[in-house]
Amino acid sequence: MYPPLKSELAARDGDPRLYLLLGIAAWFLFLDHVPHNAVSLLTMRNFGFSGAVDLFVFVGGYTAAILYGRMMLERGFVVTATRIFKRLWQLYAAYIVLFVIYINLIGYVARQSAAPALIGEFNVTGIVDHTVRTLIHGLLLRAKPLNLDVLQLFIVLMAVFPLVLLGMVRRPNVTVVASIGLYFAARQLDWNLSAFPEGHWYLNPFCWQLLFVLGAWLALSGKAQIRAVHKLEEFAILRAAAWLYLLLALAVTVAGKFPQAAIVPDLLRDIFGPNDRENLAPHRVLHFLALAFLFTWMMPRDWSGFRWQALQPVIKCGQEWLAVFCAGVFLSFAGHLVLITGPDSLAMQVLVSFTGILIMTGVAYYVSWSKQQDHKPAFRTPAMTGLPEEGRFAK
Repeated sequence: MYPPLKSELAARDGDPRLYLLLGIAAWFLFLDHVPHNAVSLLTMRNFGFSGAVDLFVFVGGYTAAILYGRMMLERGFVVTATRIFKRLWQLYAAYIVLFVIYINLIGYVARQSAAPALIGEFNVTGIVDHTVRTLIHGLLLRAKPLNLDVLQLFIVLMAVFPLVLLGMVRRPNVTVVASIGLYFAARQLDWNLSAFPEGHWYLNPFCWQLLFVLGAWLALSGKAQIRAVHKLEEFAILRAAAWLYLLLALAVTVAGKFPQAAIVPDLLRDIFGPNDRENLAPHRVLHFLALAFLFTWMMPRDWSGFRWQALQPVIKCGQEWLAVFCAGVFLSFAGHLVLITGPDSLAMQVLVSFTGILIMTGVAYYVSWSKQQDHKPAFRTPAMTGLPEEGRFAK
C-alpha cells in the first residue's frame, strides 16, 4: 500500500539539507538568546520577518513526517504512535531537567552576584516566593522561563502529531486546510494556552502548528506539488516575486531598527511593522515560505558543498539538535552573565558567541560518538576477526 509515497520518503531520508538547517537554527537560537550581543545581528531574524524559531519548527515537522511517515506506512498507526510518544517522553524529560536546573541556577547566580534583576529578566520570579507551585506549573508546561519556549512548543506539537500524521497519509490536502483554518481561527478568536503566573505562551501553539504541519505536508506530498509548480509557465515569475518579497522584508526590518532613516513609506511600516511573533503573523509565514522556496531551488540535495569540511560542524549539530539545543540554553544564560558582569565590548561579545558555538559543536560530536559506541560489540568474536578460535588465542 502507498508504494509511491514509500519510495519518495525513502529517497528523502537523510537529506543533508535538513541537518544543515537544523544546525543553523540551533546556532541562531543560541545567539538570539544572548541579550546585548552584537553577533546576533547576523542571524536571520534581522534580515526579514521570520527567524530561527520558524526554521526550527518547519524543519522539525518535515523531518518528523519523513521518519514517522515511513513507519506508519509500514507498521501502522498504533506502532507509530507509540514511537512518537517515546520521542515525546524524551523531549519532555529533557525539558524537565532543563527547567529544574535552569531556574535553580538562575536563582543561585542572582543571589550570589547580588543581581536580583536576573530573576525577573528570565521570568522565574515565582521561584522565590512560590517554589513548589512554580515547579508544579513547570511540570505542566505552564511556566515560561526565558529560552525554553521553543522546546515547550515542540512538545505540544509532537503530542498531537500522531493524528496529524494519520491525516497527512490519508487526506493530506484536507489536513493542511484544517491546519490553516485553525491558524486563522486562533488569531481571530485569540486562542492560546495560559501561562503561570499570568499571561499566555510566548509561542501560540494554535498558530505555530501551521508551520509544523506545512513542513509535514511538503515532506509527504511535496514532490507532486513541486512538479506542478515547475509546469507553470510563470515559474520564473514566482522566483522573481519571492526575491522581491524578501527584499521588501529586509527593507521593512531595517527600517524598524532605524525609524529615523525613512527607508520605507509609513504605510508599509504600519502594515508589516507589527511582526506578531506570538501568533505567527501571516506575512511572517509568507516570508519563510519564500525563503524555503528559493533555498530548495538554489541548493539541491546532491549539492557538492555538503561535503565541505567547513559545513560538517553545522550538519553534526543538526543531527544532534536536542542535545545541542539543551546545551545552548545553558550557554546563553552563561553568556549573558559574562557580558553583564565583565567588560562590555565587541571583542567580548564575539568571544562569548564563538565559545558557545564551539562548545555546542563539541557536545554534538560527543553525543554522536557516544551513540556509535553503544552500537559496537563489547568484544570481538572469532567470526569478526576472520580467525578460528584456537588460532586466535594461539597468537
